Amino acid sequence: MSRPIYLDAHATTPVDPQVVQAMLPFFTEHFGNPASITHAYGWEAEAAVKSARQRIAAAINATPEEMVFTSGATEANNLAIKGVAEAYFAQGRHLITVQTEHSAVLDPCRYLEALGFEVTYLPVRPDGLIDLAELEAAIRPDTILVSVMAANNEIGVLQPLAEIGQLCCRLRQGSGIPLLHSDAAQALGKLPLDVQAMGIDLMSLTAHKLYGPKGIGALYGRRRQPRVRLAPQLHGGGHERGMRSGTLYTPQIVGFAKAVELALETMTAEAERLQGLRQHLWSQLQPLPAVRLNGHPTRRLPGNLNVSVAGVDGQALLLGLRTIAAVSSGAACSSTSTAPSHVLKALGHSDELAYASLRFGIGRFNTTAEIDRVAKGAIATIQSLRQATDLSGYVR
Repeated sequence: MSRPIYLDAHATTPVDPQVVQAMLPFFTEHFGNPASITHAYGWEAEAAVKSARQRIAAAINATPEEMVFTSGATEANNLAIKGVAEAYFAQGRHLITVQTEHSAVLDPCRYLEALGFEVTYLPVRPDGLIDLAELEAAIRPDTILVSVMAANNEIGVLQPLAEIGQLCCRLRQGSGIPLLHSDAAQALGKLPLDVQAMGIDLMSLTAHKLYGPKGIGALYGRRRQPRVRLAPQLHGGGHERGMRSGTLYTPQIVGFAKAVELALETMTAEAERLQGLRQHLWSQLQPLPAVRLNGHPTRRLPGNLNVSVAGVDGQALLLGLRTIAAVSSGAACSSTSTAPSHVLKALGHSDELAYASLRFGIGRFNTTAEIDRVAKGAIATIQSLRQATDLSGYVR
């Protein structure tokens, strides 16, 4: 029995075979602890980590010393948000984020609220973008951090990070706050990122969204103009200059760097290819009655297509597609939740429309033939469900 076509690249991606090959020697041959600097085994691992750190830093125009390895973007987000809150609480206890952020940003913010911090959750326009005027109006003298994701994990919308960075720099006080953090888990390797040009002070990254291994990520933290202070969230050993204790997972770090390297080599051409596949899929779904695109039509990740289908039960839609395509209705981290997507609700959708949504994540190994098969299956499923529920009058 053939497996469904994988179109859930925003949840995770398969590890590229070249990444696997780069990692393998560090499981068996070069297995040393990079912190063991008294013998050759440790030196080999240390050199591999140093090289990987340099390559990942260069991908976002940072310096190697500004990169802290973590277990993924969730830990990086927690270190950035809680670390700033703890380090700067004497200067302010107000943070700003966006209603459509990943739960790895929203949940730490809610945790800080329980400790006495105040958080402003900015709304978004119907296309998923924030209003810069509303952001500027929300910044106060006691605002210490603004956290805005680079690319949304559900609707793929790209926020105007460079403009947000300029705004934060302009409003900065002598203390160097507010700082700007961005969760770039979905953006790395898919669009150009430059923390200097964009004025970003903290950036969370992960490997498994760009054909690298799961369980490894990084946090960039600016060291100059301003120098970002962070309170560590993991203690015990003083690894990563005391910012994140724990033995470094050398094979994962090597794989992370190789995945970044491969993504950057083909980023422009791959973006054009994915945009073409996305448009090809949308051109086939768009003629269906009451099918709407979620998020900005062009300011979005190249491989992202998120649609809502009125008049169809969302669970039945996913079940109908399960043998055709591996897709989702929202974030993988929230797949066990019975609540409608908070991202689609922020766009103004009703619960019913939010439930009846599909997120297509087109990836490196998808083909035009696969897109055609998925489109054909999705159209047939939608039409069948509408006929079965006799809602033709509602969706006309």
